[in-house]
Amino acid sequence: MLTLASKLKRDDGGKTGRASGASDSTHRISIRDRLLTKEVAELEAHLPSTCKASFPDEDKLHHFQLAVSPDEGYYQSGRFQFEIDVPEAYNMVPPKVRCLTRIWHPNITENGEICLSLLREHSIDGTGWAPTRTLKDVIWGLNSLFTDLLNFDDPLNIDAAEHHLRDKEDFRNKVQDYIKRSAR
Repeated sequence: MLTLASKLKRDDGGKTGRASGASDSTHRISIRDRLLTKEVAELEAHLPSTCKASFPDEDKLHHFQLAVSPDEGYYQSGRFQFEIDVPEAYNMVPPKVRCLTRIWHPNITENGEICLSLLREHSIDGTGWAPTRTLKDVIWGLNSLFTDLLNFDDPLNIDAAEHHLRDKEDFRNKVQDYIKRSAR
């Protein structure tokens, strides 16, 4: 599946025939792409059962989509799509993640912005992005937004959090309405 890995092998094989001082910037593979080749291979072996990653262009591992289908809680039976872009400065900066599915969630706005501490480049509480984090951490974090990381006390979507505090049953009904309209 990982065509970038074969590309890396091909490119490395082609360099052996060159003079030792020759350099061709068109054949250089970025640190990000080398890390992603390894991380994506590991990710495929350790993906949560409720998640599925898809790569529209398998030569561009830095841009992919993730589908999360929670099997418990308020969001059970929904299928939520996320777009993940890994910047060139990765792993020094976190991936950019956006929810493509319209959702009623305290930590995700209706425009797709996400409040997840590990996606923050600078975090006061020390749980933000660090170079030791990987795509696996990001995916497990996104998956957990629908279960144990569902946070009504520090919301990004204040209206959704207040709705939950006012009337939990009506909140559940609105979540189900969003799922029926947008997350199937």
